[in-house]
Amino acid sequence: RGGPGMQEMLYPTSYLKSKMLDKKCALITDGRFSGGTSGLSVGHVSPEAAAGGEIALIRNGDIIEIDVKTRKINVSLTDEELEIRRKEEKLKGKYAFSPESRKREIPSSLKAYAKMVSSADRGAVRII
Repeated sequence: RGGPGMQEMLYPTSYLKSKMLDKKCALITDGRFSGGTSGLSVGHVSPEAAAGGEIALIRNGDIIEIDVKTRKINVSLTDEELEIRRKEEKLKGKYAFSPESRKREIPSSLKAYAKMVSSADRGAVRII
């Protein structure tokens, strides 16, 4: 919903690789990967940020633990802190759970599409 569509993450992973950070820096996203990814990459996190998922509440400097063996990700925040951040986000009204620094204008056709489709964790299908 936030893309709209599931954004492909080739550019961010290529950038990390070009800076030789792909073996030192993990990439966690609610976007998707094409298969050209290197390094520790966690994709398709759901519910996605645009749907109010916890990934939208993560800020620079937060500590994120990735346990590959158990297939779990945890952000080192209390439930109370997550709830405070969720309330702060909801105060933004119609801009809640939206990218803060998006430069491009979204065409009205894609805005309409985003309103009529479910999020990826619900199949990314049209809502009837």
